[in-house]
Amino acid sequence: MKFKFTGALAAGAIAALALSACTAGGGDSASPEPSAEIKVADYNPQPRENLKDGGTATFRINEITPQLNPFNGDASADTTTLWTWSNPQIMLMSPDGVAAKNDAYLTDWTTEVKDGKTVVTFTINPEAHFNDGTPLTWKSWETTWVANNGTNEEYAASSTDGYSLIESVTQGVDERQAVVTFSQEYAWSDGLFWNVLHPAVDSAQVYNEAYMNNPHPEWGAGPFAIKDFDTNGGTVTYERNPEWWGETAKLETVTFRQLDDTASINAFKNGEIDMAETRTKDTLAQVADMEGVVTYRAQRAANNLFQLDSEKPQLSDPKVRQAIMMGINREAITNVVWDGLGYTEEPVGSFTLFPFQDGYEDALGEAGWKYDPEAAGKLLDEAGWAVGEDGIREKDGEKLSLTLPLFGDDPVTEARGKVINALMKDIGVEMKIDVRPSSDFSSDYTSKNWDAVMLAFTSSDPFGFAYFCQLYCSDSSLNLSATGTPEIDEQIHELEKISNPDEQIEAGMKLESEILGETWGVFPLYAGPWIVTAKEGLANLTPETYTGLDLFGVHPVENVGWEK
Repeated sequence: MKFKFTGALAAGAIAALALSACTAGGGDSASPEPSAEIKVADYNPQPRENLKDGGTATFRINEITPQLNPFNGDASADTTTLWTWSNPQIMLMSPDGVAAKNDAYLTDWTTEVKDGKTVVTFTINPEAHFNDGTPLTWKSWETTWVANNGTNEEYAASSTDGYSLIESVTQGVDERQAVVTFSQEYAWSDGLFWNVLHPAVDSAQVYNEAYMNNPHPEWGAGPFAIKDFDTNGGTVTYERNPEWWGETAKLETVTFRQLDDTASINAFKNGEIDMAETRTKDTLAQVADMEGVVTYRAQRAANNLFQLDSEKPQLSDPKVRQAIMMGINREAITNVVWDGLGYTEEPVGSFTLFPFQDGYEDALGEAGWKYDPEAAGKLLDEAGWAVGEDGIREKDGEKLSLTLPLFGDDPVTEARGKVINALMKDIGVEMKIDVRPSSDFSSDYTSKNWDAVMLAFTSSDPFGFAYFCQLYCSDSSLNLSATGTPEIDEQIHELEKISNPDEQIEAGMKLESEILGETWGVFPLYAGPWIVTAKEGLANLTPETYTGLDLFGVHPVENVGWEK
């Protein structure tokens, strides 16, 4: 898979600690205890035999995104969540990042090196088919590769990483076998083809436009099919799929409701949804007296960040961008975000690896960053921005003024914005806060309706350097700071040629520090704990890619259900 952006989750994301879940009502697990333990994964895993047959579940989602093709550059993590429930889950992954085939779709999956090239063979379950009756064959692998390998720039792909290094996708012994041959030895092949496209997605126009506000249920496959898709009402409902050939889904229906933060807590307290994010002391306090709920605390594979748009005139000078980032006091931000949680972490310094992963280095520190408002002021002086009478810097009659949107109505997100506003004022930068609904996030982000923005990059798997180009190449649809260059692109493509994963990681960490120190477009803020409260007995939570309680885990959606 790859990285995805997400917006309204920004107030609390991942942590490199440990895990526990306790029942609220009878105890104090939902209260903001400073000693609450954060686990690697905490999602109530249960075998199918422990679950009831039947029942419903309703979850909150930040946004029903306009673009519903998860491969498209305008898609977000929410897009992938909605996709997962009614489309093939070809691959699964354990919380610690070990990939495995989904037996419902594949009867065999092998990886080998032939003549210096990685070859991956997918043998497809002969029963597998799409909802319109089209059999699942090697053509879906070919269609997915063609759309995402970067050779046709009309495809607005989120990432071409990995796919661009594939030499061919061919039929194997029959149409139910796809043979993927890379142009070299490739270290991260386990991260590709987790999702595949229906062969009807056979042109850039279909790829880019067909899924706009239309999930195309006939092109789906899996244990669930879309029953109702209502963008106006902000709901998507899935039901058991009569075309499904595998184990029957435990739940009869699953519904996602588009809700802002405050509305989601109220909906959870009123019994309208079955799970809510409780990642602050205030939201934990609101559920502390509820009976029959459980609070889960886990790591989350995401980085919260601050980003600047270098295409805005006042941000075109890298000295200005560097100054703004040197004026950000990350400790002041986390003091607000983690207030009452009793939580600390090692400051994050990379977008590619997390501090708990082998090979991680503080690339930001190596790039020369430190919180230093005095040095920030000197950089702005050098860039020609002089302090005006009102304390805001000016140049050629223009104020150094930026718009920072905040998405959703979470008070902690608002408080974090106020901290940024105050820090910027200290160095003579006006940061205008603009509160917007969370439903505007993906369209505003991808259209760059911002000067500065805070969001999260969330990871699908532990293979961070597999997606280095998605993070830093000049044509990235994830990193929209527009700070990439052809020279950086060339360095990244040279990095991709290193077949030994340890050597690539070592060289990549050095390159990341160089890129951060040259571009000053994206800035890691923090990770943080991911805390959710759910109704007691709801099991196998957050099975989708990019979602929070099982770290890198991807699990069969048909196994989400209620304990007996």
